[in-house]
Amino acid sequence: MRAPVLVLLLAPLAAACTSHADGAGAGEGRTVTVTVGYQSKTINTVTAGTLLRSLGYFEEELAARGRKDHVTYKVDWQDYATGAPITAQMTAGKIDIGSMGDFPLLINAARGKELKQPTRLVSVTGYNLRGGLNTVVAAPDAQLESLADLRGRKVSTSVGSAADGTLVRALQRAGIDPEKGVQKLNQQPSVGASALQAGSVDALSQFVAWPGQLAYEGKAKALYDGAELNLPTFHGVTVRERFGAERPGVLDDFLRAQRRATDYLRTEPVAAAEAVAKETGLPAEVVHLYNGANGIATFDPALRPELIAALKEDVPLLKAAKLVGDVDVDAFVDPAPLNRIAAGAGDGAGAAGGTGYPAAAPARPELWLKGQDTTRSFDSPRELLKAAKTARAAGIQVRAAYVPDAVTGTTWFADRAVWVAEGAELRAFVTRAGATSYVDGHRESGARIVGFAEAEGIAS
Repeated sequence: MRAPVLVLLLAPLAAACTSHADGAGAGEGRTVTVTVGYQSKTINTVTAGTLLRSLGYFEEELAARGRKDHVTYKVDWQDYATGAPITAQMTAGKIDIGSMGDFPLLINAARGKELKQPTRLVSVTGYNLRGGLNTVVAAPDAQLESLADLRGRKVSTSVGSAADGTLVRALQRAGIDPEKGVQKLNQQPSVGASALQAGSVDALSQFVAWPGQLAYEGKAKALYDGAELNLPTFHGVTVRERFGAERPGVLDDFLRAQRRATDYLRTEPVAAAEAVAKETGLPAEVVHLYNGANGIATFDPALRPELIAALKEDVPLLKAAKLVGDVDVDAFVDPAPLNRIAAGAGDGAGAAGGTGYPAAAPARPELWLKGQDTTRSFDSPRELLKAAKTARAAGIQVRAAYVPDAVTGTTWFADRAVWVAEGAELRAFVTRAGATSYVDGHRESGARIVGFAEAEGIAS
């Protein structure tokens, strides 16, 4: 629930005491408001936003601190569609903690330095080491089969977002000038999605959960899987440097709460998907596509070296677009807060930014049946399709069947994937271009593209 109006009116009073430490005497009897900017529908930030808010973990941590400080801590959760307005509010001193994607994080760092409101990257929410969180989609009946078909076409994206970065890099690899080879429209995700459905753009390059949602609803097909770039992409948490210095204990509370939310998501993925769906209006099946046990994203707060290295590779792209100047990534990244809470928890995970989990295992096919609060994983796509068909024959509704791309590993809806039969084996691909490439390299074994119904028939 959002903070009451009275709390917001007390925010200036809270600001007056932010120069004090977090301990007792930091303004006894006063109310301190911590403002958190998040993106409810950018569901790879849920452990620092939507899910965290619904679980109430941050409020619990702050309540414990308040009892020691004799201060009432309140949280003002502010929801935005993208990272840009969060950065604007942070650099105006109005948001203390925010979450956003990797490209917006760099803009956050640059704007903070320019406006003398420096920010620091303190944790990660969700990541994909190959870049699978961004996808280019087209209308389901469009005569487009690969990125090369976009030459001269209209493409919607959000300039400065990670999805825009994926589009630019993918077009460059396809030999298409990102500025002159396509007509790129800078649009909010919801506007771009509507434009795609209206036929006023030919393709949409966006971040989670837009591509998956449109595919699930039958309103789009995947044209390019961001994991083909094989470059990590992630979302993370940034804090105003001044706030972090003046209230380190509150920041630690936030990161402890984020860790708790991450534990919950990893141990109760279906319940977490249902909770996020309830808060956002997104289909739970779409949330689970990204955030589930075999989802496209891996959740881990740790500032993994490969993610920081990828962030440095993003800087030249943003500089070329004149969105940032030089960005000192090493100065922007601050592992100290995560290391503090890791040391306090005694879990020994503090080496690279604290609270690390094991690296993600390869995704497996997964089946979610109606009425069940757990899912079932399989060793092969064939076994998945057979189980789904058996369930339907028994009158059990299949909520969703997920299958990883045979090359990139990106999880996709089984009935929206492109299937390849190779003898008795079945392989799934996010895009037709990916399936075609595989078939072209395996014609001697009889590999061929088949429809979903035929794939199910082969599986049974």
